[in-house]
Amino acid sequence: MNNINFRYISSNRKKLLDIALICLVGLLVNLFFSNLVIRLKLPLYLDNIGVLLTAAIGGYIPGIVVGYLSNIINSIGNPMTAYYGTITVLNALVAARFVRHGWFKKVSTVLLSILVFAFFGGMLGSLLTMALYGFNFADGMSGPVVRFVYEHLIHQTFWAQLMGDFLLDIIDKAITVCIVLIVLKIIPDRLVGILEFSAWRQKPLTKKEEAAVRTRASHGRSLSFRITLVFSLAMMIIAIAITGISFMLFRNTIIEDRTKMGQGLVNIVRRVVKPEKIDEYMNQGKSAEGYATVETELINLRESSESIQYVYIYKIMEDGCHVIFDPDTAELAGEKPGTVIPVEDAFKPYMPDLLAGRRIDPIISNDTYGWLLTIYEPLYDSEDNCVAYVGVDVDMGDLRQAQNGFMARVLSLFLGFFVMILAIVLQMLKYDLILPVNTITAAAENFAFNSEKIRKESVSHIKDIDIRTGDEIESLYHAFTRTSEDMVRYVEDVQEKNETISRMQNRLIEVMADMVESRDKYTGDHVRKTAAYAEIILKELKKEGVYEDQLTDEFISNVVHSAPLHDIGKIQVSDTILNKPGKLTDEEFAIMKNHTMAGNEIIARATDAVADPGYLKEAQNLAAYHHEKWNGKGYPYGISGEDIPLSARIMAVADVFDALVSKRSYKEGFPVEKAFAIIMEGSGSHFDAKIVTAFMNAEDEVRRVAEQYSKSEVQPVVDTSGEKEQK
Repeated sequence: MNNINFRYISSNRKKLLDIALICLVGLLVNLFFSNLVIRLKLPLYLDNIGVLLTAAIGGYIPGIVVGYLSNIINSIGNPMTAYYGTITVLNALVAARFVRHGWFKKVSTVLLSILVFAFFGGMLGSLLTMALYGFNFADGMSGPVVRFVYEHLIHQTFWAQLMGDFLLDIIDKAITVCIVLIVLKIIPDRLVGILEFSAWRQKPLTKKEEAAVRTRASHGRSLSFRITLVFSLAMMIIAIAITGISFMLFRNTIIEDRTKMGQGLVNIVRRVVKPEKIDEYMNQGKSAEGYATVETELINLRESSESIQYVYIYKIMEDGCHVIFDPDTAELAGEKPGTVIPVEDAFKPYMPDLLAGRRIDPIISNDTYGWLLTIYEPLYDSEDNCVAYVGVDVDMGDLRQAQNGFMARVLSLFLGFFVMILAIVLQMLKYDLILPVNTITAAAENFAFNSEKIRKESVSHIKDIDIRTGDEIESLYHAFTRTSEDMVRYVEDVQEKNETISRMQNRLIEVMADMVESRDKYTGDHVRKTAAYAEIILKELKKEGVYEDQLTDEFISNVVHSAPLHDIGKIQVSDTILNKPGKLTDEEFAIMKNHTMAGNEIIARATDAVADPGYLKEAQNLAAYHHEKWNGKGYPYGISGEDIPLSARIMAVADVFDALVSKRSYKEGFPVEKAFAIIMEGSGSHFDAKIVTAFMNAEDEVRRVAEQYSKSEVQPVVDTSGEKEQK
């Protein structure tokens, strides 16, 4: 492991120890203030001070851990505290975000943050409390405020409770935020956020670098989003399954407990009632001997538990339920002995079994007498004949509240745990996957090939990332690093070979041009001078912004390098004509003019042999059109104006100017001034006026080139390019 990696891993370990210490301090602060208000019996909570401080200094993960652990520890004394962990976790998330965005530095945002915290703690906490305990309560810490709101503002219990809790929590969170601000003011600013939880698996990035890397665009949903979505869905599916199973077990357990309680009462009743006296009780009623004693016992059994609604004895017959015992309750008078009660719908499917005196399973019904769990047990005489049924109705109305409370507890515990685990997963995802992958992507996208120095800097930057995840990401990084190094070496090798090929290519062009020129006794300087004049014109045109859409760096390079091939077609002109002393005949000159088309064909064949013609395209234009004139009176095609390729129009000026200033066997070279004058005279007729203007504007450069080559000129024998005829 290199020194850089060792340094930042050591730094990570030290930071983890610092964060653990901050979490411990935050936990102690939370416990201190929450227990202080309990001892002083203040109508406050102050159970989020440590959470907000930890989130402000160490980020949202330490804040979440402190909040969750605080609720777990407090639940030892008050088990219900554990169910409010989700709200504490939300406060930690919001507090960390507020600090990062500077909300605790302005009065307006501080006030807004208090309202946000009060919303979580007051309104969401109130809704959770209602789910846990029911909606009709006002005896808690916020009781006086709730009653005031109910009596003077809102005459609805639900909304009064919600608003009362919110108002009280505004006071609580205002005190909490003030204490946090005081502490943050005391501690050095550099500590706020500097100890944020991190677990770098690469060379740490600056805040600016991290922001740039994390916000890299993707062609759809980001990898972070997809992994988070999959994880969340998996957690939700597990939560739904576990919650559903837990709910069914909880419900069944309650029903089983109520059933056992009812069956226990039934067994007691069966021991109290004498089966042989059932008919006497039914016929004589309360006047029968022992009737009052049995009825009193049934009442006592009913009053033994709040869940027992009714205890009675019926004789089931075809026409309905014949009352034997049906004691009065506080809300409902019982039926008199002998009264026939119609069978309720919930019991009709069981009538065959009831008439036959058989046992039936407990029945849950929601009919005339409410939501009840009914237990019917047969009462047998000495001959095992069913003489009546002992009935116990257990109230199931509180089951709904119990179920709601259970669901609220489960969901609250799960959501708090889920948010904490999700935060940890996102943090691991950030440092183990997203940042390494995005950093590699950024390095790949920013890799530059402009120069050898820049290429080496790009490779050095990739090596400096130093990813150490210990998994496939690290393998990918090392493969990418090796590929980058190999690619740079390959590019350098290719460039070196290209430069060699380019030098060979340019030299071959000059050799070929010299061979052609030497056949008609020109010196090889002609091709170099015309190329130099063409380059001067090209650069001046670009400087003046003329034909700027065509004058790219590539175009200029192609024209300059292909300029020596403008007379390549002369290779097909016979030596007799090419080296004839004196003036050519019309027939001979016609043959001479064919060198333009011959050059076009020669270069066209070379172009067909390569995939990318490059400079050959302009070489073809130069060879074919450099004797065309702006007014259309040139050869071989007689085209005019901008129909003539720009490179050929430039070469026309360079070629004629060199012919004018060069010595020939039939003439002395013209003075440069006269050559310039002749070029100016041909502006707009022989030559493109814009090119002539650029040529004249670069007069000093043109003179320098002409003087440089004038010292080495060797006289040729004859003019073969038609300049005499052109003059």
